Amino acid sequence: MSILDTQSSTLPIQLEHGLFLDPKKAREFGEKLSGQYCFAEPYPHIVLDNFLPNQLAENILQNFPSEVLRGDKFFESDYYGLHKRQIFPVNCNDYIRNLFNFLNSSSVLQFLESLTQIKGLIPDPHFDGGGFHETSRGGKLGIHADFRINKQLHLNRRLNMIIYLNKDWEEDYGGCLEIWDKSMKNKIHSILPVFNKCVIFNTDATSYHGHPDPLNTPENITRKSIALYYYTASKSVYDETSDHSTMYVSRPGDNINIRKQVIKTKAREYLKDWLPPIFFRKLRQLKKSLPSKQIVAPE
Repeated sequence: MSILDTQSSTLPIQLEHGLFLDPKKAREFGEKLSGQYCFAEPYPHIVLDNFLPNQLAENILQNFPSEVLRGDKFFESDYYGLHKRQIFPVNCNDYIRNLFNFLNSSSVLQFLESLTQIKGLIPDPHFDGGGFHETSRGGKLGIHADFRINKQLHLNRRLNMIIYLNKDWEEDYGGCLEIWDKSMKNKIHSILPVFNKCVIFNTDATSYHGHPDPLNTPENITRKSIALYYYTASKSVYDETSDHSTMYVSRPGDNINIRKQVIKTKAREYLKDWLPPIFFRKLRQLKKSLPSKQIVAPE
């Protein structure tokens, strides 16, 4: 399997006054790439070169912790992760903490939602399994499909985003991210983890990936990356929680008009809870068909 060809496409982040991503531009950027993402084989994914503005990528690499930090997690389980370090953003400096807050921000979520067509994405503030990853010589990570449920947040994992931070990476070093089909008979892609390359893919039961061959790097070179995971809430939450709109309440001493409005709102929400959906929809249609009073704002 040959190394996957990728395209250059930079997320339109502004760096003049900290990190800023215009929500409209974020959505447009994702929409432009959405077809390529959604119809990729063997599962939805995309690979982008020069993903971050170059100065931002350089700054991240300069702030990547070279020393072992308190709270780092180490993996020495052979195929399940060997010679690998996970670094939590909370233990890093202010620059890195701000970076990860940005990567969990609304604007980045809007880019990801428009790219993947997965609505209602939620970031993980605890970075369970995420943050910085660093693997040293001889290290590897077997082919796997990721965990699907965040047990701490009770959310469904839907999406992975990996950004590589490896300058002057040579093909002989290995460490390619392998993407396999669901039968685990065919390796579809092999992605070299070079500097500022981003890989985004759906987290499904058969989204098999990993870098299972030992790294062949010099002792002083490690495989570095940012790993971010995004989630959605289960629709089954509606079985446990009433799906009502904002519920307003009146204060003691509020006038009769306010109390009437509150009672009207509560009555509508209770009807929605107790009436079969078809009856509630018919009631709303009937209400819309009746003439309404026109409210004129005072001049």
